[in-house]
Amino acid sequence: MRLQNRLGAAILAMALLGAAAMPAAAQKSADMLRIVMRDALPNIDPYYNNLRTGVVMHHQGWDALVYRNPDTFKLEPLLATEWKQPDPTTIEFTLRPGVKFHDGSPFTADDVVYTINLIADPASKLSTPANYNWLEKAEKTGDLSVRVTLKRPNPAALEYFALVIPIYPKAYREKVGAEGYAKAPVGAGPYKMTKVEPGVSIDFERFEDYWAGSPKGKPAIKKLSVRFVPDATTEMTELLAGRADWIWNMNPDQLDPVNKMPHLQAVRKESMRVGYLSLDAAGRTGADNPLTKHKVRQAIWHAIDRKAIADKLVTGGSRVPAAPCFPSQFGCDAEAAVTYDYDPVKAKKLLAEAGYPDGFDVELASYVLPQWGSAVQNYLLAVGIRAKLNQLQTAALIQRAKAGELRMYLGSWGSFSINDVSAFLPNFFDNGADDYARDPDIHKGLIQGGSSINPEVRKEAYSGVIKRITEQAYWAPLHTYVTTYGHAKQLDFTPYPDELPRFYLAKWK
Repeated sequence: MRLQNRLGAAILAMALLGAAAMPAAAQKSADMLRIVMRDALPNIDPYYNNLRTGVVMHHQGWDALVYRNPDTFKLEPLLATEWKQPDPTTIEFTLRPGVKFHDGSPFTADDVVYTINLIADPASKLSTPANYNWLEKAEKTGDLSVRVTLKRPNPAALEYFALVIPIYPKAYREKVGAEGYAKAPVGAGPYKMTKVEPGVSIDFERFEDYWAGSPKGKPAIKKLSVRFVPDATTEMTELLAGRADWIWNMNPDQLDPVNKMPHLQAVRKESMRVGYLSLDAAGRTGADNPLTKHKVRQAIWHAIDRKAIADKLVTGGSRVPAAPCFPSQFGCDAEAAVTYDYDPVKAKKLLAEAGYPDGFDVELASYVLPQWGSAVQNYLLAVGIRAKLNQLQTAALIQRAKAGELRMYLGSWGSFSINDVSAFLPNFFDNGADDYARDPDIHKGLIQGGSSINPEVRKEAYSGVIKRITEQAYWAPLHTYVTTYGHAKQLDFTPYPDELPRFYLAKWK
C-alpha cells in the first residue's frame, strides 16, 4: 500500500511557479494578518461550537478569569486577580478592576455570575456539555468578587476556567439575545470582532482599550482577517499565491516545498490532538449495524497499520497512543489499555467468526486530510470491509455524528488543550450526543474519576475506563497530531504545544 501525498501535483506545481515569480505579499504594509482556515465556523459564540477554530477565535476576542502560560502551563491571573478554594467544591475569585468590554461597558461580578449560571444550566444546550457539567452555580459576593460552587470536586477546574470559560458581557448579551450575540459578539479580549459572516469570514481589530498588564499583551498587529475555504488544496493555493499570510494543518509533505519559497516559512509542532476512528458499537444507526459486534470492531483495530500512518503520513514525531487519550494527560494510563497489533490475517479471521467472511459495505465519513482517510479506507478494503469514503466539512460531519447517523467516522480531538483526561474521555463516553458506545460501566467510571480530588482514586477509575474501552474496541486512537503551519516569512509567529495560535503575540518582522 502506498501511503503518499495525493494532493493534485499540477495544482501545487502551478502555485509554486506563480509564487516563485512574485514578491513577498504579506500584508505588513496594511498591518493586517490574513488567516485562512478550512474548518468553517458556523457560530463564533464560544459555547455554541466545539471546533478548534472556535477555541482559537475566542482566545483572541474574549478573556477568561484565568490564563495558562503557553510556555510553562502555569496558571496566572487574567480577569481574576486571585482565587482560593476554601473547600473542594467552592472557588472564590477576586476580579480585576478597570477592565472594559469591547462596547465600553465595565467588567463586573454580574458578568461572571451571568456567564457561569448560564453555562451551568443544562437548558442552555451547549455544544460541549462535558466541559461544564461539574459547575453548580455562581453568586456575587461583591462588585468584584464571586463565589463559584461545583457539583462535585474537579481537580482540573482552573484549567477549564483558563481554556474554555470566557466571560460574556451580561447586559449586552441579554439585550441582543443569543442569535444577535453570535452575529455581533462582544468580549473583553485583545481583539474585538468587527464583522462576522457565519461560515465565511471573521474580521478582528485591535482593542485599543484592552487592559494594561495583561499576560496576553496588547497586539502588535492591528487587524486580523479570517477566511474559511472548503479544503486543504484551496488553503495551500491561497498561501502560495500570496492571498494568505497564515494557514495550518498543512499536509506534512508540503513542508519542504513551502520552505523553498523565498517569501514563505513552514514549521511544525506536536499538539495535544489525537486522530481517531469512531465506531457505532451502540447501534445508533440501526440494528443491522455490523459494528455492534465485538469481533468486527476488533477486526477493524487489527486491520489498520496505525504506526505506518503516524510515521509515513502524519510524520514529524507522531505517535500511536495505546490509550484513547493524549499521553501527557492525567489519568491517561497506557498500561491499562488492551493493545491491537497490525494483523490483517487476524482481522479477516475475526470478521469470518463474526459472520462476515466476505466483509461488508459501510460509509466512512471524514473531515481529516483526504490522504489519511484514504489510507484507512485501503487498510479496511484489504480485509474485506468496503468503506466508502465520504469527505465532509468539519461542521457537517459533527452535525451528523451528534445526530447518531454515522456508523464509522474519522475525526480528531484536542481536549481544548486541557491536560487531564476529564477533557477527553467524557466527550465520547458520557451518554451524550457523541457517545457511540453507551456503556453504563464506562459512564460510572468517568463519574468516579471526575468526582474525587484524590489522585489515586481518579487514576484507578480512569484506568478501569480505559481498559473497558479498549477491551471492547469501541474507539480507536490512530495517532497524535503534529501540526504543520505555513506563514509569510515577514511574520514572527510562535507555535505552542497546546495547539492555540496566539495571534495577539504575533508581530511583523
